[in-house]
Amino acid sequence: MAVCDAPQTGTVKVEETDTKQRLMPRYKILLHNDDHNDMVHVIRSLIQVFRMEAQEAEQKMWEAHKTGVALCRIESREVAELRQEQLQACSLTATIEPE
Repeated sequence: MAVCDAPQTGTVKVEETDTKQRLMPRYKILLHNDDHNDMVHVIRSLIQVFRMEAQEAEQKMWEAHKTGVALCRIESREVAELRQEQLQACSLTATIEPE
């Protein structure tokens, strides 16, 4: 008799495991409008920090200029904190907040 054909003589207990993945919290990186930096500097800084295309950086700059704030990216906390520091090093006003 093959192993697969052997009669079942007991019950097998199968434990269920939690297969949900815990995702790391994500944070919004927000650029705020200010009266200190010219538009070209803001665009160049966004290109440098986020590796954005010039057109996207210009759109973010205008959004911050017109509405007061622009969402630049959503990242893990560590990356968001780094990008915030990089923007602040460029003399831009930036904050992060949970998504």
